[in-house]
Amino acid sequence: MKLLDLVVIGLYFLAMLAIGWYYSRRTETADDYLLGGRRMSPFLIGLSLFATLTSTLSYLAYPGEIVKYGPMMMAQITAFPAVMVVVGWWLIPAIMRQHDFTSGYELLEARLGLSGRLLGASMFVVLRTIWMASILYATSDKVLVPMLGLDRGWTPGLCAALGLITMIYTTEGGMRAVVITDAAQSLIMFAGAIVTILVVTASLGGLDQWWPSEWAPHWDPPVFWFRSGVRVTFLGSFLNMFVWLTCTAGSDQMAIQRYLSTRDAAAARRSFAVQLVTQVLMIILLAMVGFAVLAYFTARPDEFGPSVSLLASADELLPRFIIQVMPAGLSGLVIAAILSAAMSSLSSGMNSSSAVITTDFINRFSRATPTPHAQVRLAKMISVVIATLAIGLSMVIGHLAENLMELCFKVVNLLTAPLFVLFFLALFVPRATPLAGILAALASIGVAVSISFFKAFGLEFLWTAPCALAAGITVGMLASYLPLGKRD
Repeated sequence: MKLLDLVVIGLYFLAMLAIGWYYSRRTETADDYLLGGRRMSPFLIGLSLFATLTSTLSYLAYPGEIVKYGPMMMAQITAFPAVMVVVGWWLIPAIMRQHDFTSGYELLEARLGLSGRLLGASMFVVLRTIWMASILYATSDKVLVPMLGLDRGWTPGLCAALGLITMIYTTEGGMRAVVITDAAQSLIMFAGAIVTILVVTASLGGLDQWWPSEWAPHWDPPVFWFRSGVRVTFLGSFLNMFVWLTCTAGSDQMAIQRYLSTRDAAAARRSFAVQLVTQVLMIILLAMVGFAVLAYFTARPDEFGPSVSLLASADELLPRFIIQVMPAGLSGLVIAAILSAAMSSLSSGMNSSSAVITTDFINRFSRATPTPHAQVRLAKMISVVIATLAIGLSMVIGHLAENLMELCFKVVNLLTAPLFVLFFLALFVPRATPLAGILAALASIGVAVSISFFKAFGLEFLWTAPCALAAGITVGMLASYLPLGKRD
């Protein structure tokens, strides 16, 4: 890494910290800190939601997935129109019709009682803490260590440094700083992918030199329907993305908090549409990045290493290309893009987890009404605690999956469908009871774990969320119409 690259990365870090400092002077109440005053631009909110959900895991995983297994995973984008209909005209209006609230899990208490609210809030905090730990690990171990030429013993220190910088601007500026930095980081992510494609095109002598003209022998064969033992099918990709996006948009505090930061349901729907369009464009770009770097190192294997398998090191091809091929300055920009993917997700996770812990645990059981200044100070302290916990977990999270894409689905999204099951019961099942919510969540978690880690019924990891959602809703509906429990 050359001096110019370090300058570019240093300027990026300074810009993020400056935004946090700027908005720290404009945050007076907990509503300002956690929801940005509920009057933020739908376009910026949409970019923020996109940046939040596009972490380093997905930014590196998609090119690596394309390199090793082929483009079958791109079938996920066919689910986006259906997701827009379900979320935009069904879930968002149902959520925004409720009374003023800060945490989405306040909605659960009215129907599923205090136990439902605490269960949902706890699942979210666990889910996003593990998610943040995974991002820290992937960014440090798969990106920064090889790019800086360090031994992997540096991974814990890099995790701590990245988490600390993100924590500073997040705790200082609150939701406004998170959204503005997310929007800027979205643009940097796009710039990084486009620059990579342009450099490969120029290096190989044209688009036709890296665009695939045939289905590579090592790629997963295209399979439409379900087939036992096949890792990725069209139907599996469609259902997984449909369920994951729907569940995330309808039950994840990071999404709900952004809806609440807009004026009304119509503005929240527009922000969600911006997020979907942006996400489709990024998936296509990252797939092209995968095609491009695979073609480059296939044509010039000596630059990667004669004794190293390209397929076995698929997740490392993009970082290696940035280190060895990118011109000075441009490589710094692409590294900043990867760091943007990490830091946008980390900042959102810290801010949203702070909102949930503050609202659903501390304020819910507190008898005293703290001053606005005390509420902001408390929210900042909780963000620090969450960041510290995520940094600690990042030291062990990398041992739980074979590649980054599987880490995304197996570990990070394990509780996504179970969490949405609670919201489905609370919003759309009139006879839902607290016990029904608990039984539904347990059933959904059990199915998710059995498929993700034990391949129950011969199912691959892409079927985790759809099957967990189906199991949870089925058990919840049955339990709701049986005399199994009363509301708290």
